[in-house]
Amino acid sequence: MHKLWPARNSQWWLPVLSGIFIGTSYIPFPPWASLFCFVPLWLFWRQQQKLSAVLLSGVLTSFIYTLIGFNWVTFTLHEFAKVNWFVSGIGMMLFALFGHLFVPVAGMLWFWSRKLCALNGWAAFALMAVFTALTELYVPMLFKWNFGYSWYGAGLPIYQWAEIIGFTGLSMLTILANLLVLAAWQARARTIGKLGFVAILMVFLGLNAGGVWLKSRLPEPDASFSALLVQANIGNMEKQAMEHGKGFQFEILRKYLQITAEGLVKNPTVDFVMWSETAFPAMLGGAYNQSVLAQSLQDFLRTHQVALITGSYAKDQDSGLITNSLFAIDKQGIVTEPHYSKTILLALGEYIPGEETFPWLRAMLPMVSHFGRGPGPTMLLKFNGYAMGPQVCYESLFPEFSKGLADLGAQFIVNVTNDSWYGNWQEPYQHLYMTLARGIEFRRPVLRVTNTGISTVSLANGEVLALSPMDTSWAGAYRVAYQTQPQATFYQRHIGLMPGLLWLGLLGLLVTAAAQKFRGKAS
Repeated sequence: MHKLWPARNSQWWLPVLSGIFIGTSYIPFPPWASLFCFVPLWLFWRQQQKLSAVLLSGVLTSFIYTLIGFNWVTFTLHEFAKVNWFVSGIGMMLFALFGHLFVPVAGMLWFWSRKLCALNGWAAFALMAVFTALTELYVPMLFKWNFGYSWYGAGLPIYQWAEIIGFTGLSMLTILANLLVLAAWQARARTIGKLGFVAILMVFLGLNAGGVWLKSRLPEPDASFSALLVQANIGNMEKQAMEHGKGFQFEILRKYLQITAEGLVKNPTVDFVMWSETAFPAMLGGAYNQSVLAQSLQDFLRTHQVALITGSYAKDQDSGLITNSLFAIDKQGIVTEPHYSKTILLALGEYIPGEETFPWLRAMLPMVSHFGRGPGPTMLLKFNGYAMGPQVCYESLFPEFSKGLADLGAQFIVNVTNDSWYGNWQEPYQHLYMTLARGIEFRRPVLRVTNTGISTVSLANGEVLALSPMDTSWAGAYRVAYQTQPQATFYQRHIGLMPGLLWLGLLGLLVTAAAQKFRGKAS
């Protein structure tokens, strides 16, 4: 252990400090340390001569920031897996150790590259920054967050640049900015260091001013609609009992219909209603449209002459598996086909990774659901002339998915979610802004309705309208302006630009270092 944990003067407080900086700079916290959060860790790495110390410090940083910024996993384990708080705490510790490995992976790649190319000085620091940005993008995470979302969560206009480089690009620039802060910090005693801090501040202010300009130049919408978002606040015990055939179906539907009816009394002219993920407590599609529950729903829509978008279960005709689906039903109660089924499933929640290759995993983990997959972003939901881009919950975290919807001509995005498993102070806000971020990247409104909150609408310019209350039955009407034929954004046309530039930067650093090493040997 002594070999892994160096002596007192090894400054292990530096990776701890980076963990605190990162954890307290992500939603719902303001991004106060985002521009320098990696500086302590990188200074520590530069001192190390052993890979074990680099890896351990990377794990330590990610462990601390995960405990701070993602401690909702504890609540999820308690609520979803029905284990006690002690076991949930152990699960949280394991998640903190292994849930975000991009930091130690970046350290490992940097250490090997430095040894191979004999990198020193600022080239070594630059390599740290580039590897950190690349691994943050490519190393898998269960909840695919990045540093760009924090700017949106804080309402700083710099987030408008996502139209050009996406939130992944903003995250890359945020990480690379740490390199500039590091340079200014190391020269802080000299005039050039002080000027460096001033320059960084001026660039940051300039990017925010540019964000204000990007918002102001957007074309005016040419159409609008009114939507009633309904949040029924169904408890997890009720949903689980319903999903396992133990009742509550009629009670859940009655609650949705009651809240919807109350919302329609106050807002009688809405164009359609939206319910959350798996809100309809039975199957829809095909013969299931003739069930008693489905008929009750269709009678309600005909009576009130209003259309509905709702999450529901369905059955995939090819595989026979249940799907987590999204349906559009017109004001005559007719279920519009084709419906959309969720494609990007949640690992260990909706499928078991690798079970196709290793079927015995299903026997080991029988509590994990086994859902069928949908067709991906290959279709739009359509009625009343609207072309709606469908998303179910987790799919909103993947820009490529929303790009597919935008390429099909989606006028706006409809997202249904159930965040009731995650508590009410961190994850709902994180997931909210990560979902609404897609609307800025592709300049489409996003309508998001959840079971327990947070439900809302964001416009194409990034403006977030009124948020629903948490853990409360609620219905809210929104007037949404949109473009009938939205144009592709720069990011939509060039989604791979920033990663490509980063790869070129990495290649340039390695080639330059290899050339210097070769010249040194030759001389």
